[in-house]
Amino acid sequence: MIESRPLSRWYVLRSKPHKEAVLCRHSRASGHDVFYPTIPLKPVNPRAAKVGPYFPGYMFIRTVISEVGESVFHWMPFSAGLVHVGGEPAAVPEATVRAIAARVGQIWAAGGLQMVDYKAGEALVIREGAFEGYQAIFDAQLPGTERVRVLLKMLNDRFVPLEIQAALLERRPAAVAEAVGTMRRAA
Repeated sequence: MIESRPLSRWYVLRSKPHKEAVLCRHSRASGHDVFYPTIPLKPVNPRAAKVGPYFPGYMFIRTVISEVGESVFHWMPFSAGLVHVGGEPAAVPEATVRAIAARVGQIWAAGGLQMVDYKAGEALVIREGAFEGYQAIFDAQLPGTERVRVLLKMLNDRFVPLEIQAALLERRPAAVAEAVGTMRRAA
């Protein structure tokens, strides 16, 4: 009779602040399979790190929880334990880890995260997602991420700040932007 062995799965391991790299090294030295996605940085200070975590404070670890036990990760130096959902360690699908690895590879190939070419105050439209079709005004790119902050135009011409992936935005067609500007001047 062949003994069935549970398959290993990916989990999210939290690190203590700014201790991702040392936790990664310690986890690997302990025999764990670790995926710690990093990206190139363009620091202003020449002595600052030139590589940083894609997900600050987090990394992925592949293990068989039933064999290793959760407490190993809770008591590991520089660790803040596994991420839990509903009281259980949150398993991450292999496809998700591969997609993250592919995206990190693209960022490395591009030489780092690309800055968006929107200007503060520029009129945009959200083209996908929960806010598809909403008008927004560009506010700022968030440092070290592919996310930006926009001011989302709500009913009654109230603007609410929203952090969103830059890829979900597009420039508002000139005619629409001009009409909005004309309406503002008239008000």
